[in-house]
Amino acid sequence: MPERFVGRSVPRVDARAKATGEALFPGDFSMPGMLHAKILFAGRPHARVLHIDTAEAEAVPGVVAILTAKDVPVNEYGLQIPDQPVLCGPGSSKPGADVVRFVGDQVAVVVAETEEAAARARDLIRVEYEDLPVITDPFEALKPDAPQIHEYRQPSEIHPEIRTEGNLICHHQIRKGDVDGAWSQCDVIVEGQYRTPPQEHAYLQPEAGLAYIDEEGRVTVVVGGQWTWEDQHQIAHALDLPPEKVRVVYPAVGGAFGGREDMSVQIVLALAAWKLRRPVKIVWSREESIIGHCKRHPMWFRCKWGATRDGKLVAAEVQVVADGGAYCYTTNKVLGNVTVTCTGPYEIPNVKVDVDGVYTNNPPSGAFRGFGAPQAIFAAEMQMNKLAEALGMDPVELRMRNLLREGSLTAMGTPIPGGVGLVEVTEQCALAAGWRRTEEGWRKPEAGGKRQGAGSEATRKRGIGIAVAFKNVGFSFGYQENCWARVELRGGAEIEEAILYIGTADVGQGSHTVLRQMAADALGVDLERVRLEVADTATSPNSSGSVSASRMTFMAGNAIRGAAAKALERWRAEDRPAIGEHTYLAPKTTPFDPETGYGTPNFAYGYVAQAVEVEVDTETGQVHVLRVVCADDVGKAVNPRLVEGQIEGGVAQAVGWATMENFIVQEGRVLTDRLSTYLIPTALDVPERVESIIVENPDPRGPWGARGMGEMPFIPLAPALVAAVHDATGVWFDELPLTPERVVRKIAG
Repeated sequence: MPERFVGRSVPRVDARAKATGEALFPGDFSMPGMLHAKILFAGRPHARVLHIDTAEAEAVPGVVAILTAKDVPVNEYGLQIPDQPVLCGPGSSKPGADVVRFVGDQVAVVVAETEEAAARARDLIRVEYEDLPVITDPFEALKPDAPQIHEYRQPSEIHPEIRTEGNLICHHQIRKGDVDGAWSQCDVIVEGQYRTPPQEHAYLQPEAGLAYIDEEGRVTVVVGGQWTWEDQHQIAHALDLPPEKVRVVYPAVGGAFGGREDMSVQIVLALAAWKLRRPVKIVWSREESIIGHCKRHPMWFRCKWGATRDGKLVAAEVQVVADGGAYCYTTNKVLGNVTVTCTGPYEIPNVKVDVDGVYTNNPPSGAFRGFGAPQAIFAAEMQMNKLAEALGMDPVELRMRNLLREGSLTAMGTPIPGGVGLVEVTEQCALAAGWRRTEEGWRKPEAGGKRQGAGSEATRKRGIGIAVAFKNVGFSFGYQENCWARVELRGGAEIEEAILYIGTADVGQGSHTVLRQMAADALGVDLERVRLEVADTATSPNSSGSVSASRMTFMAGNAIRGAAAKALERWRAEDRPAIGEHTYLAPKTTPFDPETGYGTPNFAYGYVAQAVEVEVDTETGQVHVLRVVCADDVGKAVNPRLVEGQIEGGVAQAVGWATMENFIVQEGRVLTDRLSTYLIPTALDVPERVESIIVENPDPRGPWGARGMGEMPFIPLAPALVAAVHDATGVWFDELPLTPERVVRKIAG
């Protein structure tokens, strides 16, 4: 069947509704008889809750209920392991649930007739705490005599990499070849230490939602999230209900970036509606959002890499410590991805990697666009750029001599899955950015530090840098990746309507538009005849087709094709309506071998190269990003305009992380809890030019050849930017963000 809509930049299905304000986000929903909820946060990083006095709060007119730990049937939750109480305090059977472990732990929920009454009562709750030792340095937390943040920990059969000793959350390692013996074969050895900071997701809409009992008696939660199915199961577990008695619905979602994978307001909303049998609504303030949800993992890297004089990588040794914060969230999986990517997209015969995730009393670290790869690639690409300088070799030339290609062995000792586009993205990015390919090899544009910037001020210097990255598509490490879809065809002689049921959320990236395009092509019908029923556990009960791991297009596309084929077969048999269901099972992956790291952790990857041109004012420390060239191998651009939007959005977000987003936690307390102190890029801070290069090197197993790309544009920007600043100033920066103060201080020596 010829492609009619896949590959076209059709308008987004939600464009008009969002532009006119008709689209409803979680905070926009209301119901008759609705109550309002407010949450009392711990406000301290580590303490035991001895007593909660709610008498004064209960006397506030309009207060209907105040819920505490004793009201939660199963007082635990967690995406990987259930190590976090729903509400912290005495009275529940969960061991350790009476301890708060970071400032955003939830202690009580006030439900009242008005939002004002709920807020007033929340502030009148009196809590007696016994302060406990606060540990905010992961290196201190790893010491044998450090106080244990989680006293009651059970081994995990599902996640054997999760540990139970001390404050260690998880450990991963790789032992490939003979690293210790390989250093003698190296002509150049580069050692470096790097630190990458936390990052706030800064959603357009903070956490909000509405819970009620629907007409079938289900506890229904309308909320912003990324996995309806996982939300449903965690809510059901905490309320001790069968999953089918819980319904989760995602309306329009005001941004996610990984941060909505984990729970925020879902369980407490469901708890309140379930107990009171009335609708309950909550909307977090920006300050509550910044305190209450997870952040990008801060990480520390110690790297030692070696190469021969002709630029062949021989050995890489990497040690990583990551601050997981107060709870596990997805730390074990994020650090699995760090383990895969910390030696870069290169074939290296000798590799030694040790990666530790650590509990502290800082805000939890969780999923964020790139899922550990931005931190790991920052360290890897910094090492590559420093090696190029030490060898006197062009940075593109060094990469070309070592990039993974078809059949190359990864650091895990197994071949990289087919459809490898690293050479193509690197070539196209470098050429577009001004590199030249000569008989002697690649040659960089004229040295930036020798050129003056706009104006002719001597303090303004320009530079250019490049970086290359890869990242998994889909869930990994032995999980049987799957996606369910159902297609229902209605009509008489011809298909008049095609209904697609699937659990996938649209968190702003345009996924529902792409679903519609793929369904139309798979069925051979016009776009207008495809109707979506999405992101509702009532209509997609078994779907894991939601947004995470750059997987939506790959997984949902294959599920849609399977369901469409079955529906068309029944249509031809004159079934009306013709219904087809299909669960796509991706190729199997394997966990790391616990000793060697050997395995096939992923079934597909995405590939990206970026060049960044900057202007640095050496007097003020301002780093101005002039131009970004981003080449992404997307396999097949289902909607090229949406691909460009993902590139431009990812670049802007990465510029913020690299240059200005300075999330400050002191002794476990967040000092940057509002957007006046935590700065994110504005229209004046984004690059003057972003040039998107769409490379289509089909993935052999992707639908229409498509591979995931939503996270890729973020990943290599920071090391490319730092390389550009070095090109301009001659100074390396091993720590992010490059705030003006840090830049001026380092340049001054």
